[in-house]
Amino acid sequence: MKSKKIAARLVAVSALALSLASCATGPIPSASTPITPAEAQQGAEYHPQLLSQFGGAMDGRHADYVEQVGKNIAVQSGLAGARDSFTVSLLNSPVNNAFAVPGGYIYTTRQLVTLMNNEAELAAVLGHEVGHVAARHSQRRQRNAQRNSILGVLGAIGSSILLGDTGLADTVSRGFLQGSQLLTLSYSRSQETQADELGIQYLTSAGYDPRAMGTVLASLAAQNNLDARLQGRENATAPEWASTHPNSAERVRTALAKAEGLGGSVTNRDTFLTRIDGLLYADDPEQGVIEGSRFIHPELMLTFTAPQGFYMVNSTRAVAINGQSGQAQLSLAPYNGDLSSYVRQQFAALGGEQQQLAPQSLERTTVNGLPAAFGQARVNNGQQQVDVTVFAYEFSNDRAYHFAAITPAGRANTFGSMFQSMRRISQSEAAQVIPRRIDVVTVQRGDTVASLARRMAYDNGQIDRFRVLNALGPNEDLRVGQQVKLVVRGR
Repeated sequence: MKSKKIAARLVAVSALALSLASCATGPIPSASTPITPAEAQQGAEYHPQLLSQFGGAMDGRHADYVEQVGKNIAVQSGLAGARDSFTVSLLNSPVNNAFAVPGGYIYTTRQLVTLMNNEAELAAVLGHEVGHVAARHSQRRQRNAQRNSILGVLGAIGSSILLGDTGLADTVSRGFLQGSQLLTLSYSRSQETQADELGIQYLTSAGYDPRAMGTVLASLAAQNNLDARLQGRENATAPEWASTHPNSAERVRTALAKAEGLGGSVTNRDTFLTRIDGLLYADDPEQGVIEGSRFIHPELMLTFTAPQGFYMVNSTRAVAINGQSGQAQLSLAPYNGDLSSYVRQQFAALGGEQQQLAPQSLERTTVNGLPAAFGQARVNNGQQQVDVTVFAYEFSNDRAYHFAAITPAGRANTFGSMFQSMRRISQSEAAQVIPRRIDVVTVQRGDTVASLARRMAYDNGQIDRFRVLNALGPNEDLRVGQQVKLVVRGR
């Protein structure tokens, strides 16, 4: 979660969702049709808002490499002037995500890049996104969305990773759906299949191993399953890229089958690993970091602890806390020095235009020396009664943060321990927050999966993390001279 004000961003998100729903009403061009001036203008309008939602575009050698591979694969699309027409951005985001918008704007997060194991896989992901642009998939989804209201548009975009699948989403909880996925429309199964096929074609034309589409999807599925186990989730909620790009075992098999017998064998594994060495992994301390059940932000100087059995997802604008018995989100909004008014404003924002929402009770308190206020309301979502809680804290005369939480009726205290855990941190605590980075090492004689995994900068799941990160099967061994990735601490 960044320290910038959030309210303006939420306005921008809603405006963008509306603009996505109202554009591109003509026939779908063929995949060989060049990017039109109207599409280029449309993408240019979305671009800065997408960068804001995903932590901004990275620069330097890692970003240059991603841009180079992306533009090289875009040339294979047959779009006239593809190299100059496409903008390829490496995003400073700790989620596994990649997407595209009309006008040739292609994005991948640094986290998804760290999961890859060769250049062909990077080209596969970017080629898939180029395929969406070339086939004008966004335009078709936008035309469908145009038939709906703004709430219908948001619902069509896809289930949010911030909410998970608990059946609690309703008019009130739509306020929780203001994350990054509001900026990218989901695609149909046939569109995803076509983008996979186009990406495989581009890989083959460029001389890459076309099986890379299937292997990178398999790595993403393995990471998702590992995350679910480590976070104690009963069901593996899809990561963001898989939420907008459904990732099933069937899809992996299909991609591998489509690649069978095609030419192309280049993977550039060692080149890729050398070029991503040192890339930031997981949370950026400037956005706050998750350490087990604790969130700590060295710039905002705050920390809190999630309840047992809940897991957190950090983004540039909020921290989501998810579990089977409720969801919550920490964010900030403009503050004028009146906490009671601040809480009422957050209830109104959650209700939106469709439902007038106000706290049925509102109390003032102090939490670890911080002035605080909280309010609760019970809402019927059409299926069941749910409790909505807003718990706010004053950090200065012009800065406040708040949790917004939703639970089944009568279980509002689910997040009680978390509400009471919010506190300021000291300068020494802030200085101890050191980022994780990718460290590419060469396997030496005597190295084993276990010995290298012990160097991973995690207290749990070291071997499983190491195997998934390097796409190693459960019984696969290392060989001397092989390059592998570690996650280590370092600035």
